[in-house]
Amino acid sequence: MPAPRTVLLTGAAGGLGTLMRGLLPAYGYELRLLDARPVEGEPDAITADLGDRDAIREAVRGVDAIIHLAGISLEAPFEKILRSNIEGTYHLYEAAREEGVERVVFASSNHAVGFTPRPRGASPLPAPALIPIDTPRRPDTFYGLSKSFGEDLAQLYWDRHGLETVSVRIGSCFPEPTSVRMLSVWMSPADGARLFHAALTAEGVGHTVVHGSSANTRLWWDLDSARALGYEPTDDSEPYAAQLIADQGELDDKNPDHEHLGGHFCTNPPIWPY
Repeated sequence: MPAPRTVLLTGAAGGLGTLMRGLLPAYGYELRLLDARPVEGEPDAITADLGDRDAIREAVRGVDAIIHLAGISLEAPFEKILRSNIEGTYHLYEAAREEGVERVVFASSNHAVGFTPRPRGASPLPAPALIPIDTPRRPDTFYGLSKSFGEDLAQLYWDRHGLETVSVRIGSCFPEPTSVRMLSVWMSPADGARLFHAALTAEGVGHTVVHGSSANTRLWWDLDSARALGYEPTDDSEPYAAQLIADQGELDDKNPDHEHLGGHFCTNPPIWPY
């Protein structure tokens, strides 16, 4: 599709939202920013909760597309996940439908399939078998469950209403990887912007699910569906590997935290602090 001009970026005050605020305008986008908290340095940003349906519809009105990053990004009691990630995402899709928005890019997560066993042999040699995009969903937390819901909601809105979505199962998007596990699922911010741009502009996506990471030497999952959108990752976590392994050691097949794609989310997930 033609490159959308105005894009609503939800979760604009968060870590990933902050990174994308700095990178996506170079692709020609005018970003309309939304978060439940004020966005530092952005006086025109919309401060609204996803539970405020009138405010969300007003935020959506007139945009060409939406990148939906908002919501709780760690584990939390189900009631909080329900309000923010499940009901909030529904409110956003309803607003998009009502306002005629044609494309959503939904920030799903590796935690939607977190209990998938991690590929063994994750060092550069021998290369592990890559996890396919159609691997069965196995959420590792209520947070991961909410991302599974978001993918299903996106499918419903495509089938019923013709609203297209690319659901991006993000690994970890930080300026650099911070753990040995992250070497396999890391997405550099620059590659994240490349993937979001591809997801916004590819033709005929319907509802497409893609894995979101860089072209890592120690990659765990298949990037073919992302590349089919026109995504060409250029970064690799390998330059960080030696120092991380020296500090933390290699992944251990006997460590429960290392058994699954979701890592310690499967055993002792970090809790949302708010």
